[in-house]
Amino acid sequence: MLMAPSTFSDFWMLLAFLLALGSTAPLAEARAFFVFGDSLVDSGNNNYLATTARADAPPYGIDYPTRSPTGRFSNGLNIPDLIGEKIGLSESPLPYLSPEFNGRKLPIGANFASAGVGILNDTGVQFVNILRMYRQLELFQEYKRRLSALTGSRHAHQLVNQALVLITVGGNDFVNNYYLVPYSARSRQYKLPAFVKFLISEYRRLLMRLYKMGARRVLVTGTGPMGCVPAELAMRGTNGGCSEELQSAASLYNPQLVQMLNGLNKKIGRDIFISANTQRMHNDFVSNPRAFGFKTSQIACCGQGPYNGLGLCTQLSNLCPNRALYAFWDPFHPTEKANRLIVEQIMTGSNEYMNPMNLSTIMAMDSRI
Repeated sequence: MLMAPSTFSDFWMLLAFLLALGSTAPLAEARAFFVFGDSLVDSGNNNYLATTARADAPPYGIDYPTRSPTGRFSNGLNIPDLIGEKIGLSESPLPYLSPEFNGRKLPIGANFASAGVGILNDTGVQFVNILRMYRQLELFQEYKRRLSALTGSRHAHQLVNQALVLITVGGNDFVNNYYLVPYSARSRQYKLPAFVKFLISEYRRLLMRLYKMGARRVLVTGTGPMGCVPAELAMRGTNGGCSEELQSAASLYNPQLVQMLNGLNKKIGRDIFISANTQRMHNDFVSNPRAFGFKTSQIACCGQGPYNGLGLCTQLSNLCPNRALYAFWDPFHPTEKANRLIVEQIMTGSNEYMNPMNLSTIMAMDSRI
């Protein structure tokens, strides 16, 4: 079982860090960044878990600054890395389970995401030992206790309130649950419209819990065009095109997610939850890859079989020589270049992409508070 570093050790490491900076400014002045969700935003937590859902071997990380795998499901940087750059972080928040996550790193934030998880606890059961959403929130509570012990409860509370939070989850509830096998337990229990409503109601509970834990700026991404990723083209594609059933699921789910987030903001009386229309962001380059400098948005850079969409990305897989020409790195995940396009829309996109505002607007508003 993984043990968090002791509070005593955290304290002395943080003290040394502050002395090195020569600063006595409150830690809350720096904007922390917290990440929750699945493999699209996991920066390596699954490296420390006994699970098959991992990206800690080559060729993952081939274009990362260290040219080595980190646990990110990417050839290089992932969405949290790129958002971190945009909001001025000196480094990306570490995976919470990393042995390097100690006192000096706490004020930066933390990444709790874990590949394979969904909104529902029964999603991703085939991956066995992953950090399900309830566990990610438990670890966030543990983080808050560690931070309070170091900085005092007032500074810790302020840091969390002023932080940016990113949560990306939901796609696996379809791909690795409802549609995982024909006649899955959830598909026998619910017709698709009822399943979507159930998912949205469960997600609402998670988000309200996050709000009650102190989150006040939360970016919530929808699902991408799930039926158009190389894995689904290979396994469920319809007449050489995207999987109609998964595309239908995304078209039902994403508008209801936005509606639910708007409802939460209205109930709270503030724009706490910001929805990112990642389905549209992906659709832009999936439907017209050449307009964004891609050679293909159907074939994965790393994989095997039709569209390089079958199995895992390994050292034995087909591997493209130029990742910048591919929208998808492996059967499910975008390349760093595609991630950069997504983050640009998160930062500056219109209301068609970001509701009720983009991240640049949020940063400008919050800087005046």
